[in-house]
Amino acid sequence: MQQSQFDRIKNGKGFIAALDQSGGSTPKALKAYGIEEDAYSTTEEMFKLVHEMRTRIITSPAFDSSHILGAILFEQTMDSEIEGKYTADYLADVKGIVPFLKIDKGLAEEEKGVQVMKPIPDLDDLLTRANERNIFGTKMRSVIKGANREGIKEVVQQQFDIGKHIISYGLVPIIEPEVDIHSPEKTQIEDILHEEIAEQLSALEEDQYVMLKLSIPTNNNLYKDFIEHPNVIRVVALSGGYSTEEANKKLKQNDGLIASFSRALSQDLNVDQADEKFNKILKQAVKSIYDASI
Repeated sequence: MQQSQFDRIKNGKGFIAALDQSGGSTPKALKAYGIEEDAYSTTEEMFKLVHEMRTRIITSPAFDSSHILGAILFEQTMDSEIEGKYTADYLADVKGIVPFLKIDKGLAEEEKGVQVMKPIPDLDDLLTRANERNIFGTKMRSVIKGANREGIKEVVQQQFDIGKHIISYGLVPIIEPEVDIHSPEKTQIEDILHEEIAEQLSALEEDQYVMLKLSIPTNNNLYKDFIEHPNVIRVVALSGGYSTEEANKKLKQNDGLIASFSRALSQDLNVDQADEKFNKILKQAVKSIYDASI
């Protein structure tokens, strides 16, 4: 772990950009960018197109360290290059932005109102490669849809068990138990989730650091104690399907919570836009999310 990157994530002003759409969500991300599924016929072609999209975003002058603290990458993006450098090195060396890696393999079928993560069979190899590629931390996502305490406990337990393994590799895990923003039980879910996370945090050793990525809570400042917790480097919020405007509005109502938005960052970008227009739209999105985060 690089101390300078640790300090930047913990104390810097800005937000974490999520550029980590994976196999299942890539076609949707490309479609939103203006690239239909008939534009590619193989998985390799699809990933080439999405890397071109991410490269355009990352190399844009609007994507800079004065507003953006870190960026979350998909495995294929980590292994790809931008201007002759591996993506993480380009982010760190050229842009001054801290690189993270999405490591989960997607979600299991829903049980007990939740979707835990599928097994990650190549986790040790992936974490070894993440260190070789100069990645700072990782991200893994589960989803909670109902106020079932047993299910929520399983989600949080799985996240922290794997998180401790990630810490043993010198990486910082982003724990992401996403709450479905459309759930009629969202408030009750968040109260249970808060209790389960608090219990897991209290069991960490002094030198075990995590980040939390959480849905913006219904009750403002619900996670303030996590933001101030000595084992938590940063608490970031996912947009969870909210529009940029709505996500920013809700984020501003939570002191110390910063953004880690994906769709809300890139929703108005299009492959056919001229660079000038593309950069202008991205700059507006970056600025609005930055303002909401500080």
